[in-house]
Amino acid sequence: MFDGFSFSVIGASHETSGLVCQDYSSFEVNEYYSVAAIADGHGSKKYFRSHLGSQFAVEAAFETVRHFYENPEHFEQNFPANHKLILKNMKKQIIANWNKRVQEHLEKNPVRLAETQKFTKEEFKEIPKESYYGTTLIVAVCGRGFQFGLQIGDGSLVAIFDDGVPVMPMIYDESAPANMTASMCNRNAVAMFNSFYVENKKMLAMFASSDGLYTSFSNEDDFLEYHLIISSQLDNLDAFSQAVKKNLTKRSHFGTEDDISLACICDREQLNDHVGLLKGKVEDLKANAAERRAARIAAMKNTET
Repeated sequence: MFDGFSFSVIGASHETSGLVCQDYSSFEVNEYYSVAAIADGHGSKKYFRSHLGSQFAVEAAFETVRHFYENPEHFEQNFPANHKLILKNMKKQIIANWNKRVQEHLEKNPVRLAETQKFTKEEFKEIPKESYYGTTLIVAVCGRGFQFGLQIGDGSLVAIFDDGVPVMPMIYDESAPANMTASMCNRNAVAMFNSFYVENKKMLAMFASSDGLYTSFSNEDDFLEYHLIISSQLDNLDAFSQAVKKNLTKRSHFGTEDDISLACICDREQLNDHVGLLKGKVEDLKANAAERRAARIAAMKNTET
């Protein structure tokens, strides 16, 4: 049985400056698949509706996945052999669904004078309308027998399979020119997507997060270990998920000060079967950390003498 959670918390810098949270996250589960998505609206002034763009991106992703799963049995039979083509079509559909939402919102909510005051008339004329809503997007999907993901822009996707080792199967690769942000609002956005596909592996959990979470850690190893620790507690998801939200809030206020989103999907049956493995790996992490602390203390004492 699939399950999950999602949280988006506002960063301290946004609270101080009076900005709204520009992140958006959500998850969805049913008997055929689970999907988690996060989007991080851009912070530059020309993306002044990016908090809406991030919501539209997640909604567009979910609409796309539902469409492709309209006939679940057919999709499950066809996808493995044709996943490259289907993933490309998914990217196109997500962009189309997002642009549709942007256009509908603009028609119902024309740009207000207050939104243009930071620009000269010449500057504002140069901004494409889609850029008002610019955002990144990460989507993680676990189906029956395969997993896949899509990403445009920064952020991270972490997967934990039945070996209990957290991995990032889709490393962020900025394919845009140096002066351009990889974004849903770009005209060549489809070409800026990364993707991955895995089959015949037992997925325990997958996580999508905005870059505010990654930058709250000192290195990639600590970041991956964080996901292992969370996974080891997902057998008690209902009680534990609120602790995750508190930790994200703490990290957003005393670490990166940026908005943070984390969305998770998991397989409860697989987690129950492998929870001992996960908890054992966490205990190993604690033991290794204790050894490193002891070694540092000993080194300091030797230096003092």
